[in-house]
Amino acid sequence: MTQTQSPETSRSPEIRLAQVALGGLRQELFHDAFAYRPLPRMDVESRPLRFLPRRIRVYAGLLPHAVVAFMAMIVFIVGMERFNGGIGPIGLATALTPAAIVLLTLVRPVLAFWASIGTTPFIGYIAGFGTGWPWAANSFAAHLVVLAVVAARTRPRTAVWMWIGTVGYALFAEVFLGMGGGTDALPMLFVSALVLLTVTVFQVRRQADREVTAQQTVTAQERSKRTLLEERTTIARELHDVVAHHMSVVAIQAEAAPYRVENPPPELEQAFLTIRENAVAALTELRRILGVVRAEDYEAPDAPQPTLADLDSLVRNVQEAGLVVEKTVTGAVRELPQGVELSAYRIVQEALSNVLRHAPGAAAKVEVSYVLGGLGLRIANGPARGLVKPSPGAGHGITGMRERVTMLGGEMTAEVTEDGGYEVAAFVPVSREESDQ
Repeated sequence: MTQTQSPETSRSPEIRLAQVALGGLRQELFHDAFAYRPLPRMDVESRPLRFLPRRIRVYAGLLPHAVVAFMAMIVFIVGMERFNGGIGPIGLATALTPAAIVLLTLVRPVLAFWASIGTTPFIGYIAGFGTGWPWAANSFAAHLVVLAVVAARTRPRTAVWMWIGTVGYALFAEVFLGMGGGTDALPMLFVSALVLLTVTVFQVRRQADREVTAQQTVTAQERSKRTLLEERTTIARELHDVVAHHMSVVAIQAEAAPYRVENPPPELEQAFLTIRENAVAALTELRRILGVVRAEDYEAPDAPQPTLADLDSLVRNVQEAGLVVEKTVTGAVRELPQGVELSAYRIVQEALSNVLRHAPGAAAKVEVSYVLGGLGLRIANGPARGLVKPSPGAGHGITGMRERVTMLGGEMTAEVTEDGGYEVAAFVPVSREESDQ
């Protein structure tokens, strides 16, 4: 039994290669050849323009347009040099046409290439081939400018096809339109190859720089998201420990409460039993939901979580590390919810760590304010002093502090002070009922 092959598979590799090549030519130089593609403005924030004043930099975005217009003027001047005396309409057209084609690259680049190829034999015939054939002097200059501009505005593969098209026209003009005399086909092919190669190299490098910048931006965003998730995971772990501890205490106290009363009524026993069952159910659900944030190698801390009462120990530790810290407590000191105490301690700890890393030798102030509606924190430091250089961190500290304050419904600011130092200020609201618990 014989199998029939499709026309595509029965063709030879040479035919398929030719089809691919012709398809690329059609895509690059024939598809949307008349498309309107205005030349965009230059990025005014690019490195070549940063040294200019801002009011001038706005107009510097038109620099590519000015360069093309200047080259068009040069092409026109080259075309006018052939006329020593008066110039008629035909002579003026031969000087203006190549210059107009150069300007055409500003709006329709691919069409400008075909216009340059199509008008070259007519301008060479009218202008006389004493200066070269098949390109007159102004057509020679115009075609090089058109190749450079179009190659800079399209893909690198287009440059290859334009050079092949130029080679094809040169061969056609020499074989079928030869008029004798000298030829400038070889100089054109050599110079155009150098021009296209140079433009393509710069274009490929610019594209690579854009891709690297885009990749770096994506990487920075992913790093920021990962940092945020890590901080939230850490906070969730700590809150899990705090809430689980309190729920466990509630369950134990509810179970032991009936035994502290002699002959408790059945209603009281049932009430405490309900409280215990609800506490155990809530604790189980809490562990099921929040337990997923624990890594496989995460172990619950054996020591109790720190509170604001442990700030004195924290201050002594950083003072031993060489940081001068002044601590001030205002307001009526009272016990706050454990989650607030823990987050406040972590914020002060991270802020002082940032002072050690980013401002060595600077003095720091820690202010803890117990107010009626909550807790206020302020950690400020002066500029770095001494010979020790700052040690940049991973950039996670401020993110973690913001997450803690936001989670508790508070507000936080972190900014540079007028004297060159840094200040972190946060307020965490705490209701009277929460303070009494």
